[in-house]
Amino acid sequence: MLSIIIPTLNEEKHLPLLLRSIKNQNFRDYEIIVADAGSKDKTVEIAKKYDCNIIKGGSPAQGKNNGAKAAKGDLLLFLDADVILPNDVFSNVLKEFKKRKLKIATFFLLPSGKRKAPKFLFTFFYNIPIFLLEKILPHAAVGILVDKKLFDKLGGFDEKITLAEDHDLARRAKRLDRLGKYGILKSAKLYVSDRRFKKEGWAKTYSKYLLCEGHMILFGPVKSDIFKYRYLQRNKK
Repeated sequence: MLSIIIPTLNEEKHLPLLLRSIKNQNFRDYEIIVADAGSKDKTVEIAKKYDCNIIKGGSPAQGKNNGAKAAKGDLLLFLDADVILPNDVFSNVLKEFKKRKLKIATFFLLPSGKRKAPKFLFTFFYNIPIFLLEKILPHAAVGILVDKKLFDKLGGFDEKITLAEDHDLARRAKRLDRLGKYGILKSAKLYVSDRRFKKEGWAKTYSKYLLCEGHMILFGPVKSDIFKYRYLQRNKK
């Protein structure tokens, strides 16, 4: 079984798009776990409508960890709530995951809108860099597929990290060598909202992520409030 884990906070606008894209898949051997951090809108109501298992969330890392504890599957798929899945994504990526003998994997990302500029920016500033660094410096954002035994061995996401806890998980897995074999899945891309970039601006948001990258390389994971990154701010419409 595949356990799909989605941390949420006030996601009534985006969550139904993701859940609908999950239900449209041909693959059926999955469960959906929504780890909600106290939404004040219709997020929980929507999750119930789609027969999701709703549990208590918190920060993104806490929500994901709580979801993993409740999961029944031997594979965990962590997805941000503003993702939309392409058709047949489960069948394709699970086949690739097994064929490449991966233990943890992530995806290339594309914006869910139709504008060309965001597509270019996602490709040039995220997809190409993570592809070039795949063998030496793992990245994993928005969507992560991981073997549950490996996830448990890693102790899950570090809840003390304030930004890029997902990259940290992938890099800790990489240090386990063969057991933590990491890769970028080539058989499908994820579509994600560019709302985070619209809210603060592309230059400011990318600079923040770039500085976070440098901090991780030079000093380790970001566990302070230096970037003033808020889960609530990230999830506002």
